[in-house]
Amino acid sequence: MNKIKLVILALFLALGVQAATVVPTNFEMPQTPVQQPAKVYQSINPLDMLARPNFYMNKNVQITAKFDKFSTLGLDYRPALRSSDNYISFLIQRPDVQDHNVPLSELKVFMKRTEAEKYIDLSSGDEIEFKGRVFSTALGDVWMDVEEFKVLSQKTKK
Repeated sequence: MNKIKLVILALFLALGVQAATVVPTNFEMPQTPVQQPAKVYQSINPLDMLARPNFYMNKNVQITAKFDKFSTLGLDYRPALRSSDNYISFLIQRPDVQDHNVPLSELKVFMKRTEAEKYIDLSSGDEIEFKGRVFSTALGDVWMDVEEFKVLSQKTKK
């Protein structure tokens, strides 16, 4: 019985020593760049987002709308903090009102100030498209960060 235990112990030691010698101590995995998949944005009507804000939480969305104005609405609000030092918000016009310019204030859209400065010549009614991520539903509203912004058409300046 002792001989069997001794043989088994010798096998374990031999395998352990062999395994230790097989794996080099300075082994490094080759560094290959990891390609991130392209973000997919869901094109939506902003009124649908307002009807179900929690459904769109942490989702990437794309909106085509009429620009209303840059604003400070929602900035520095603690539960969904975007600092007024670094961000500016903007409002779009309600798509369900055609005969007046009514801002869609329930949608809080934030973009970095450095990016917004490129679009200071926008006027109310200019057609825009923006893509971003919904990061909060504080107060039952939709709060989103803009990741891409594009002007589709601008009204003729007088």
